[in-house]
Amino acid sequence: MATQQLRIQDVEGKPGPFYFRYDEFDADSVAAAHSHSWGHLNYAAHGTLQMDTEGLRMLSPPQYAVWIPPDVVHSCHLRHAIAYRSIYVERALCAALPATPCTVRVGPIVRSILADFAARALHEPRTEADLRLAHVVVDQLAQAPQQRCYLPDAQSPALVSVLDALQAAPGDHRSLADWAQQVHVTERTLARHCQRELGMSLGEWRQRLRFLRAVDALEAGQTVQQIGFDLGYGTASAFIAMFQREAGATPEQYRKEFCGM
Repeated sequence: MATQQLRIQDVEGKPGPFYFRYDEFDADSVAAAHSHSWGHLNYAAHGTLQMDTEGLRMLSPPQYAVWIPPDVVHSCHLRHAIAYRSIYVERALCAALPATPCTVRVGPIVRSILADFAARALHEPRTEADLRLAHVVVDQLAQAPQQRCYLPDAQSPALVSVLDALQAAPGDHRSLADWAQQVHVTERTLARHCQRELGMSLGEWRQRLRFLRAVDALEAGQTVQQIGFDLGYGTASAFIAMFQREAGATPEQYRKEFCGM
């Protein structure tokens, strides 16, 4: 399949203070590096969104969104098809929002407002009621839990090697000690790299990777049993328990809510 170039949204001539965008993007779509004078929230109602900015790769499943402040250069690559939702916020209203790119947890209020506006094909709220709803989205984002990245990258060669191997085989069960031996460092050194570069343990990073792969597999219509087996779980119940810890829902509940199945 040929790579599809995504249309860059031009908001520079919009009257403001908000602009909402809704699109269905195919797998293997890309947006070249660009920036806006407005800040914007990028959300995948279905699928997993990947955005790159300032040397940071941000991946977000449907419970999360990627916030890009004004003037920050960013690009996008989609491995799978997504239902895309975005709200652009003029600069003056971005003061209360994060000053650096990050992923934010998206709650049911924001999801409901975005779904309502998308259903009505509403791009520029004009009525007092719709403007109030748009301001509620901004208020919710200002209070939403933030993290630098849902699945952060590494910098040190040893940890990069480990993460690359896990990306290729997320079902690999090797322990931290085994990986340390594989890349010729001590277990303590590798653990320190994880905390300093990832902000989490290797086990947590691997679980997040498995969760993202599971989301993509659910979107593709695979069975829970097959997904769990492919990700290295001995039983479907063990996979379901991991998924529920990450998503707050079972795989089938998640599929119904976020995958439209």
